[in-house]
Order: sequence, then structure tokens, then C-alpha cells
Amino acid sequence: MIKDLIIIILVTIFIIFTFILFTNRYLFKLIKFGYADVDDYKISYNDTIKNYYKIEWKLTKDYNKKEISHDLLSQIIENQTIALLIIQDGKIKYEKYFHNYSEDSLINSFSVSKSIISILVGIAIDEGKIKSVNQKVCDYFPNFGEKLTIKDLLTMSSDFDWSEKFKNPFSDVVEAYYTEDLRKLVFSKKVKNSPGKIWQYQCINTQLLAYILEKATNQKVTEYCSQKLWTKIGAQSKALWSLDDKDKDIKAFCCFYATPRDFARLGILILNKGYFDDVSILSEQYVNQATTAASYLINTKGDNITNYGYHFWLYNYNGFEIPYFRGMYGQYIFAIPNKNAVVVRLGRRGKENNFHATSKKAEIYLNAAFEILD
Repeated sequence: MIKDLIIIILVTIFIIFTFILFTNRYLFKLIKFGYADVDDYKISYNDTIKNYYKIEWKLTKDYNKKEISHDLLSQIIENQTIALLIIQDGKIKYEKYFHNYSEDSLINSFSVSKSIISILVGIAIDEGKIKSVNQKVCDYFPNFGEKLTIKDLLTMSSDFDWSEKFKNPFSDVVEAYYTEDLRKLVFSKKVKNSPGKIWQYQCINTQLLAYILEKATNQKVTEYCSQKLWTKIGAQSKALWSLDDKDKDIKAFCCFYATPRDFARLGILILNKGYFDDVSILSEQYVNQATTAASYLINTKGDNITNYGYHFWLYNYNGFEIPYFRGMYGQYIFAIPNKNAVVVRLGRRGKENNFHATSKKAEIYLNAAFEILD
């Protein structure tokens, strides 16, 4: 009798598990490939960001002659760093690669792509293709109500009914990473309350901005990025942006793959207030707005936001106000105005307990950079 009961229970569990997998196809991919990794372009469909015009890097006279202290270097290695670059005055001063990666490796920057989308939105505003950050989202997609603005999306204050729990396989953000129909997922969501008040980090904001960009520019985001950004910063290598399925939508909230040296060019663009090699790519006004904290917002604890602007993070390091790009597992591009420097750190696992809080791990890479820069 007990044996029959056990069999019935096991069969029931199997049926339920099979039903869940059948109705949630993205779970098949999660089980097959595991959680996100820096090399996931190998398991995804991708669109190419072309580079039509290359600008060669110059090296400083003391390139790689200064060393990072043993203690800091040990921590950098322990955190499974793949690449560490330090740029000063537009030249490479230091670079080091680990775990068989090199200057030619394409690496997933994860949410660094959010800042790239912000840059593209800024360019579209400069060109008049988007009216302003205050333009209503309903001008493009009426189903999201009349209150939601592009600024709300940029500042993560849309208040969507969206779960951002990376370790929960049934959360929206995990489904977004593995789904084959991102558009369906995004357009199934609703704004819960009044946007523009509460800061909550939600990947849906970036994905919706990408759909707005496509409507506003009448181009795929990858084409617009190739023409208006990647070519103009003189990227030496093509980049990849992963798709949800073959010939479909980019995963705008993550999954932009490029070489470490080309990621550094994005930092220089922000450092130079929208200029690269004396060419204006993005207006200084937008850069200043994007890298200023949206302090009128509060988080879910009621604290004013001091470290986030338009899809850009802000870090106060020993009195230096540093804007930076940031991605999961500790992907960083820091722009340090006081040193006219850019620092790039890419890695497989940053071991961060709280992705959204300012990470103490960031100090390791900044401490190392300042040893080289001082």
C-alpha cells in the first residue's frame, strides 16, 4: 500500500514537472545551460554590431611598467577577473588578462548594455527622433498608460509588475534571459502605480526603451548602434548583441559582447562628455543628465537615490564622483574625470551579495587603478 502511494506521488510530481517545463519553455534552456555566463553568445542567436571605421589605440610610455600591489592583485585574481584595463589621457597605461582571455576576446558585459541603450536614447534625442526624456511612452505604445515617460524608464522608476530575482527560476528576469519571445513577455506587463516616484531596478525598462528606439529611428537597435556609436568611437572589433530567437529581438537589458579595449572606448565617451577623438557623438547636456543622480526618487526603503541616473551608476570614491557602467558579476567601466582616466574590469563572477547596492568589490579595482595612476 505504501509502495503504491509512493509511486502515485512520484508519478504526480513527474507530471507536474513535465507540465511546468512544457508550458515554460525557457526553463528547458535554464536547465540545459545553467545561469548566465560571460560566454553565452556561444549558446545564443546574435546580431552583429559592425565597425566601419577603426581608430588604433596608443600606449603610454610607461605601458605595463607599473605593477599592482600583491595583495590587490591576489584579490583581483580571486574574484575571477578576466580583464583589467587602465586608460589615461586616451592611451592604454595598463592591461592584464586572465584565464586564457585576451584583448581579442568577446565578453558579456551583462547590464553594461543598459548604459549603451541610454547612450543611444540620448543620440536619438539629439537627432530629434525622440522629442525628449519627458516624452510619453504611450506615443509609441498606448497600452502602457498615459503617465509613463521615457525618463521613468531611464531612471528605473516605472513601477512595473515585474520580478527581478536572479536566483528564482520563475522570476521575470530569468524568463527574459532565456525566453524566445521577449516582446510577448514585456507587453504582458502593466505599470502597478504612479511612475516617477519609486526607484526599482527592473530590466523591463531597458527592453522597452529598445522597442521605443526601433520605432523612433525606424531601424534595428543594432543598426543604429553600428552607425551612430560603434563606428564613431572607432571600435577595432565587431560586437555582438544576443537575440531572444533567430532574427528576432535583441536582449537589450543584457548580453552586449565586445572586447575589453572596445568597452574602454565607451568609458572615454562619457569621460569626454560625449566626444570621442574630437568628434561629438552625444550631447554634453545629455551626458550630464545621465550621470546625475535622480535624487527626487526614493527606493523601497524610503531613502533618496544618490547613485543612479539615466541607466548610469554613480560612485563616490575618496571624494571623487565617478560615473560608471555596471553589469552582473562585477562588470565595470569607470570614468574618472579627476584623473582623465577610464578603468575596465570584466570577470566571470564578482561574488557580490547585493547586485543593486554599491559594491565593495568595486573599491578593489579602483584601488588597483589608483596605484597605477598615482
